[in-house]
Amino acid sequence: MEISINYGNTLKTLEILDKNYLGILNPKEVAAVDDPIAEVKRALASPIGSKKIKELVSTKNKIAILVSDISRPCPSYILLPPIIEELKEAGVNNAQITIIFGLGVHRRHSEEEKKRLVGEEIYNQIKCIDHDIEDCVKIGTTKRGNEVSVFKEVLKADFIIATGNLEFHYFAGYSGGAKALAPGVCSRNTIANNHKHFLDSAAKAGKIEGNPIREEIEEIGKMVGIDFMVNAVLNSHKKIVKVVAGDVTKAHREGAEYISNIFGVKIDNLADIVITSPGGFPKDIDLYQTHKAMEFASLAVKKGGIIIVAGECRDGLGERNFAEALNGDLSPQELIEELKKNFVLGRHKASRIAKIHLDSEI
Repeated sequence: MEISINYGNTLKTLEILDKNYLGILNPKEVAAVDDPIAEVKRALASPIGSKKIKELVSTKNKIAILVSDISRPCPSYILLPPIIEELKEAGVNNAQITIIFGLGVHRRHSEEEKKRLVGEEIYNQIKCIDHDIEDCVKIGTTKRGNEVSVFKEVLKADFIIATGNLEFHYFAGYSGGAKALAPGVCSRNTIANNHKHFLDSAAKAGKIEGNPIREEIEEIGKMVGIDFMVNAVLNSHKKIVKVVAGDVTKAHREGAEYISNIFGVKIDNLADIVITSPGGFPKDIDLYQTHKAMEFASLAVKKGGIIIVAGECRDGLGERNFAEALNGDLSPQELIEELKKNFVLGRHKASRIAKIHLDSEI
């Protein structure tokens, strides 16, 4: 039997003996909308739990639009034109708008990458900047004691629009919503203090209520004040199947419910060997991102089984602390114990890989 899996911008074909084949765990194949721009406009015209953008902004507002970085598959070049069109209908001009790429702890973009992400026309007309993790301003403290610092250019805005794609996230429950802001445009310390809860048993895919990471993300969103969100749901071909827009919590919940109903997969039998792919570029841009595929594969493999990960990793291992941890001398168990005592952002993903490796071979 031949099976094709995504690898970078290509497909890799594998041959598996029929007697060894249990099946493929894929989300349901959902057809893309015929006109993605029209789908964005539909969502903007019928916002969930909110007035329309043009009814919320004024001609004096300074607008910040938070968008995903190159490690995410979000089609910002599709989401942005209808958003900007509606802002202009409200009397906002290009000079009032700043597009901010939420890098979190990821690398900065080249100008060519920025142009590709937002589209050449928007890039040439509107200020597009990367979040600077070293240029953040403290705004307060969360209930869990996390000192929140946010990129100062975001705080200069008096109307914030969060964009992104909505999918399962292995410890934040789901991507999207306020996640564009936290961790997207926060300081390293704020991100680290949020992510240190990732070992909590409630920090897992598909869980929102009681998930300490998701709950704090949304608390930070409220502290800053996200005025509107636009999230795209993508199929396995990275094409838009649905857009949700409106209130950053209510619209996100509706999108999350849609994802659970459409893309959730039931696992009937655990396998001795699981072959997994994060879905090709940009999700396999480096091992730091590719790791997420291991998380979901670990749910389908028997204890002591084997996980084979197909990821191009054109940017290598990725985040510096992550790479140093993987190249270090600590055993998997030592790496986990070290992180429990001293949480270091980046090393947290290395410890997740270590945790998976204790139960299976990768």
